[in-house]
Amino acid sequence: MTQVLTKTQVSAGGVVFRRRGERIEVALISVGERARWQLPKGLVGRGETPEETALREVREETGLEAELIAPLEKIEYWYFANERGARVRYHKFVHFFLMRYTSGSTADHDAEVNEARWFDLRDAQASLAFKGERQILERAEKAVNRES
Repeated sequence: MTQVLTKTQVSAGGVVFRRRGERIEVALISVGERARWQLPKGLVGRGETPEETALREVREETGLEAELIAPLEKIEYWYFANERGARVRYHKFVHFFLMRYTSGSTADHDAEVNEARWFDLRDAQASLAFKGERQILERAEKAVNRES
């Protein structure tokens, strides 16, 4: 039986929100060939905190500047990938933070993203590809409503 190498990855990302009258909007990104919608996130860099990574990834992937409000949740999952021709199992942890939009345009996202767009909160929940991220958005909605 072949031994599969296991590695740990730590990422961070954010739920960026803004108010439009009574509506709450959040920024999502579309990635990949199948153009799935997800929250902006990326790997924590060497010497970087999860908070710093979350703000950087939001800026790079959505084109938006935001301020950190509060941690939302740390999710964890496993996945497999090919790395230099070998199968690797990853144990991934993702720190998500609630963030308030301060400036910028979704048109300024980086090249690894197909599209960045503001969604009404309800539409965003229906559009997200991953169950864990839909749950993060539910937590974010409760936190935003408490902040009002």
